[in-house]
Amino acid sequence: MLFSSIEFIFFFLPLSLALCLLAPKGLKNAALLLTSLVFYGWGEPVFLLLMLATIAADFLFGLAIAKCKKHSKAWLCIAIASNLGLLAIFKYLSPTLNFLGLPFAEIALPVGISFYTFQSLSYVIDVYRGEPPLSDPVAFGAYITMFPQLIAGPIVRYSQVSEQLKERRVSAEKAADGILRFVCGLGKKLLFANAAGEMWEYFNNLPLAKLSTLGAWLGIIFFAFQIYFDFSGYSDMAIGLGLMLGFDFPENFNYPYTAKSFRDFWHRWHMSLTAWFKEYLYIPLGGNRRGEARTLFNMLIVWALTGLWHGAALNFLFWGLYCFALLAVERLFLGRLLRRLPSLLTRIYALIAILVGWVFFASDSISYAAGYLGSMFSLSPALGNEYYHTLRSLPLLILLALGSTPIPKTAYQRLGKIKLIPFFSIFIFMLCLADLVGSSYNPFLYFRF
Repeated sequence: MLFSSIEFIFFFLPLSLALCLLAPKGLKNAALLLTSLVFYGWGEPVFLLLMLATIAADFLFGLAIAKCKKHSKAWLCIAIASNLGLLAIFKYLSPTLNFLGLPFAEIALPVGISFYTFQSLSYVIDVYRGEPPLSDPVAFGAYITMFPQLIAGPIVRYSQVSEQLKERRVSAEKAADGILRFVCGLGKKLLFANAAGEMWEYFNNLPLAKLSTLGAWLGIIFFAFQIYFDFSGYSDMAIGLGLMLGFDFPENFNYPYTAKSFRDFWHRWHMSLTAWFKEYLYIPLGGNRRGEARTLFNMLIVWALTGLWHGAALNFLFWGLYCFALLAVERLFLGRLLRRLPSLLTRIYALIAILVGWVFFASDSISYAAGYLGSMFSLSPALGNEYYHTLRSLPLLILLALGSTPIPKTAYQRLGKIKLIPFFSIFIFMLCLADLVGSSYNPFLYFRF
């Protein structure tokens, strides 16, 4: 079930909010667990068994880690192996065997498995580090299955919400902020991401032999806007829903396309995933405390796994290695040069580096990515219809570019000063409803992860 759907907005959301908010204090987690299981099982009820098994296993692992001090490390290793084993079976087994030429029946991928696996891992690791375990399996189930961020994040670490699972309150101000945040995210998704996605599909469906340099750049620019507004819009909706339920989820995006370097971009993009890898992998590997060579090795491991986290395909691995290579070069010498250059030049460099990376991310194969990059840098002349699409999409490009900067937030704050935010929110919501009714194009890119 998509947040940006009629059934979620008009049926599931009001009913689930009413149940969770009206439930007595001792039953709030039970209400959240129930509604979250209904949400997850809406389209794939068979995977509810996998979800319940994960909840039961990691709850018991947490208790074992906390109570068996002498064997806590062994229990932690078993818990990590169990979670990663399930992830590997469902996400990587059949693609890997098929790639090796060993035919294997395709295994359906449970929606959101990468996200809730990382949340389960954060729980057992935080308990091993000294965080008190939950003694209530219902509260733990609510943490793993929270429907606002179950499908695509932000990835919420246990230490960030452990106290809120025990007690949380929803004020009128917090609920209003949540509603406004949800509407803004809905607008990002329906009005911006979907429009950008339709343009990307047009250029991506052209044969590479007919794709000019202008068309290739336009296509990947539209993809960059689609994935940003798609994912950041979903994160905004998740954060807004969390506020309505009394939770404070971490921010996931901070205007990534205004970055002045590739390193700066990764401080702003999917911040909850970056923080997870830093906290639970990079620092335990030694971080940057064991010399430059070991630091680069640790970065290589982190970014290779970051690529594979997105999918069991060579293009994702290559994208992760591309990110590592650029970050390593910036760390070794390029970063010092960038700090001396004018801000405009560093932003242009960062945008080009980001767009080249998105080519690998968006492609189905390395060969297609290479061909697409060839079109981007071949200086091949544009066809007449590409000039037409460029001119036709220019207003949309301007809106997308402005929307990816802090300018809308500044305008939003000024609306607050003159008390126009409610009217603005209603206007955006009505535009979203019109789009939902009149358009059939409503994908969500991160569902496949």
